[in-house]
Amino acid sequence: MDGRTACHFRAERFVFDMSRTQFLCLGVGDGWHSQQLQKACEANDATLVGAAYESLGAQIESGRTVLSCEAGPLDRFDAILTRTMPMGSLETITFRLSILHHLHAQRARPAIVNPPRSLEMAIDKFATLARVRDLGYSVPETIAVQSRAEAMAAWSALGGDCIVKPLFGGEGRGVMRITERELAWTAFSTLEQIQSVMYVQRFVPPGGRDTRLLVIGGEVLGIYRQNDRDFRANVAGGGRSEAIELDQALVDMAHRISDSIGLTFAAVDLIHTSDGSPMVIEVNGIPGWKGAQATTQDSIAERIVRHLHACVRNRAAALKQDHVNHDGNQKTHAAEAASQ
Repeated sequence: MDGRTACHFRAERFVFDMSRTQFLCLGVGDGWHSQQLQKACEANDATLVGAAYESLGAQIESGRTVLSCEAGPLDRFDAILTRTMPMGSLETITFRLSILHHLHAQRARPAIVNPPRSLEMAIDKFATLARVRDLGYSVPETIAVQSRAEAMAAWSALGGDCIVKPLFGGEGRGVMRITERELAWTAFSTLEQIQSVMYVQRFVPPGGRDTRLLVIGGEVLGIYRQNDRDFRANVAGGGRSEAIELDQALVDMAHRISDSIGLTFAAVDLIHTSDGSPMVIEVNGIPGWKGAQATTQDSIAERIVRHLHACVRNRAAALKQDHVNHDGNQKTHAAEAASQ
């Protein structure tokens, strides 16, 4: 897509049509997901524009701070959908998140899905898994360390059959199953050299199978994923998906975990252990849905767009209530002052 398409992806400056709800998608790219979102917006009285995180900028002027991207001022949009943030230096990542934090704190506009504080936790596998465990749910034994020696000790302590993952990232990229000491030594040596955290997790058999709980606002979709050729079940790694009915306990689990992190669009991935009990392996705050879409005729992108519309309405209602409370407080203070 380019700036001439209906969704105006990567337009240098977007011309706002105030008769339609305006959505901005940060970091979506121009692939399948953006096409799905474009179609969904066209069917739901909205206009979509995409922008790169690298284009975020700020200008502090007399009396105000202007936050913008390649598509225009951020506060002109009704809602922002945050997708994958590209790698960068600590400074650039912090700056991008600072812009989103400042925008989110303004409350008036736009709604952000997912909010920056939630994103910060969701992109960190250790932070999310620790939160899930604190909520009382079962998770795999996991050790996160920063040196090869400690990682080797962790690999041995966890049985010598471990999953090693990057702390950040998704879609199975960079995930290894390590069962040989020599490979463990090589992998941890490389990770130490590039100053990566070593996230070591006990392998839970049988592998190649999991259940994704896809949370979209108040909805939870169940997708069973299976890959007979790899220990990773995700579709990006060659797995296949099918829709499943979820019992209420799993629906409640998905909502409780996502609510605890502050996510309204998320995926909770779990496996079922030998005794049938669920074990959460990961929480994703920027989930893809290509595999899930293959399991249903209903457009998942349309569900996402409807959720964005609901977030816009909820934010407007909260702002209206803030004004009512403010006016009520002013009247109370005035009455108290008059009575003195």
